[in-house]
Amino acid sequence: MLAYIIRRFLLAVITVWAITVLTFVIIQLPPGDFVSIYINSLQSSGSQVSFGQAEAMRAQYGLDQPMTIQYARWMGMMLQGDFGMALAWNKPVKEIIGDRLVLTMVVSISAIMLTWMIALPVGIYSAVRQYSFGDYAFTFIGFLGIAIPNFMLALILMYVGYKYFNMSIGGLFSPEFENAPWSLAKAGDLGKHLILPAVILGLAGTAQLIRIMRANLLDELRKPYVVTARAKGLAETRVILKYPVRAALNPFASTVGYYFPYVVSGSIIVSLVLGLPTVGPLLLTALVAQDMFLAGTIVLMLGILTVFGTFVSDLILMWIEPRMRMEG
Repeated sequence: MLAYIIRRFLLAVITVWAITVLTFVIIQLPPGDFVSIYINSLQSSGSQVSFGQAEAMRAQYGLDQPMTIQYARWMGMMLQGDFGMALAWNKPVKEIIGDRLVLTMVVSISAIMLTWMIALPVGIYSAVRQYSFGDYAFTFIGFLGIAIPNFMLALILMYVGYKYFNMSIGGLFSPEFENAPWSLAKAGDLGKHLILPAVILGLAGTAQLIRIMRANLLDELRKPYVVTARAKGLAETRVILKYPVRAALNPFASTVGYYFPYVVSGSIIVSLVLGLPTVGPLLLTALVAQDMFLAGTIVLMLGILTVFGTFVSDLILMWIEPRMRMEG
C-alpha cells in the first residue's frame, strides 16, 4: 500500500509540472500580449502610446523575452512564493486573489456539503423505496435539476425575488457590510446571503449524485450477499447500511477530484449573474486581458487541486473498497 501511495505521489508531481508547461503555453497562444491589449484599450479611448513606451512596458514585465525565458522566470517566482504582479490591476497577484479565494472556498464548500447532505439520504431512500411516490417525486425533481442550467435558475430567482418580494438577490453581503472589517455581524450577514448561491451551485450536482447513488445501490441490493444477509435474519437497516451503501459510495469518493478545483473556480457564469466576488469572474477577466501572472496562477491552482483531489479520491477509494487495497 505504501508503494502504491509513493507511486501515485510521484506521478502527481510529474503531472503538476506538465500542467505548469501547458498553462503557460495556453496563455501565450492568443495573438499579441497584455501590452498589445492595453494599448488597444487606450487607443480606443483616444489616448496614444508610442512605440518606445510599449517596448518599455514589455521590458518591465519581461514580455520581450523568449517564451522559455519567460517560463523559467515565472516558475522561479512561483517556487519562491512570488506569484508576480496582476498587470491589469498593477497589484501583486496574492493581494488580488486573497479575499476572493476565501469567499470562493466558503461558497463552494457550502455547495458541496449541501450536495452530499441531500444526495446521500435521498439516493438511499429512492433505491430502498423503488417506484414509490417519493421515488417518482425525487426523480422528477432530479431531472429538473439536471435540465435547468444553474445560471438560468439564478436569473429566475433574482427576478422572482425582485418582482414579488422587493428584495435584491445577489452578492454575498448587504451594502453596509461590503467594505466593513470582519466581525460577527458581517459573518452572520454572509451566512444569510450564502444559502441561495449554495443551493444554485449545488442543485445540478445533487440531482446527478442522487441518480448515481440510486442506480448503484439498486445494483448492490440485488446481489447474493444481501439476499443471504436477509435470509439470516439481520435487521433491514443493518443489511442496507453495512455493505451495500458502502459499496455504492464509490461515486461520491471519485467526485472529490472534480470538487477540489470547483472549490476555487466555482461557477463563473453563476458568479457573474449573482455578482459574487469569487475567483471565477477574476479568471475570466484575466484571460481576456492575457494577464499572464494572474491567469496562470489561477489556472495552475485549479490544475494542482485537480491532481491533489484525484490523489485524495484514490486514498478514499482504497479505504472503502478492499479490492483496490489488494490491487495496490
